[in-house]
Amino acid sequence: MAQTETSPAVQTAPAPFPNAAAEAEPLEEPKKRNPLVLIILAIVLLAGGYYGFTRYQYGKAHESTDDAQVEGDVYPILPRVGGPVVDVKVVDNQTVKKGEVLVTIDPADYQQRVNAAEAALFAAQAQVTAARAGVSTAQANVRTAQTGIGVSEANQERLQKDLKRSTFLRQQDIIPQSEYDAVQANLKSTAAQRATATDQVSVARQQVAAAQQQIAVAQAVVKQRQADLDNAKLQLSYTTLVAPGDGIVSKKNVQPGQVVGPGQQLMGLVSSNKTWVIANFKETQLEDMKVNQPVKLEVDAYPHEEFQGHIESLSAATGARFALLPPDNASGNFVKVTQRVPVKIVLDHEDPQHPLRAGMSVNAVVQVK
Repeated sequence: MAQTETSPAVQTAPAPFPNAAAEAEPLEEPKKRNPLVLIILAIVLLAGGYYGFTRYQYGKAHESTDDAQVEGDVYPILPRVGGPVVDVKVVDNQTVKKGEVLVTIDPADYQQRVNAAEAALFAAQAQVTAARAGVSTAQANVRTAQTGIGVSEANQERLQKDLKRSTFLRQQDIIPQSEYDAVQANLKSTAAQRATATDQVSVARQQVAAAQQQIAVAQAVVKQRQADLDNAKLQLSYTTLVAPGDGIVSKKNVQPGQVVGPGQQLMGLVSSNKTWVIANFKETQLEDMKVNQPVKLEVDAYPHEEFQGHIESLSAATGARFALLPPDNASGNFVKVTQRVPVKIVLDHEDPQHPLRAGMSVNAVVQVK
């Protein structure tokens, strides 16, 4: 029996467009951007550009630094003599006036030195008086000797006349030889007396000169004793320490009974009369900086206040030059570092409601153009 062969099923080829039969889907429309966003973005860009431009212009016309501090006169209270402290009349942060007593050192030893110097001065003055009396005595001796010369000259003149008469009488053999010899002897004696009187005048004059020298020496001693007395009084005055100016007592470290020595700092006195600002600008910021340029000061202690000032002076050297160990760029390990120059700034007006105290931090802005 013949078997009938069955042919394989004919496979249908896939359609070239599989989605052709399906219904065509509609395309999505592009989203429209909100114009308000574009406007806001443009405003932000314009504002940022304007702010950046103004800051650029401001930076070209101003130089600023936060390396600045308030400065003021601080008087160190140092004793010039040593000794125990008997009284301290001030406390920390007390306001004092110029000349007000701060500390008293025991003056007993220094008063004794004054008393001894006064006694030595009185003794020296007495020596001057005695030397002047010696001059008067020597001058009297000169006058006495000069009188003796006059008497001798008068006697010599009288005896010379007597000798002439005696010579004539002796030639006439009226007087004896002995009387004639006596007249001659008297004349020689008178001449010797005159020579002695002359020598006495010379000696007396030398005594006057010596006495005058004694006066000069005694007067020099008086000056020396007066200098000693003045020095003793000066040392005594140093036992009372007074305020050198108006200010506020700070850092007091002295108590009654404490023995202090010369040069030992007992306290500081911060002057309350005037303060200023020292701003340390970089050397690259000084090209257009000059004296009297206006400065705006922002003090950290008063964040909501603004102070106005001006440049008073610029330092002649950088701050590093005044350091304890200034840099020496002659060494081989040279590294270039931007230096800072101190600039002194003074306030145009003091504000009693916002006092500036030494050491406060400041931000200084200088208008250079």
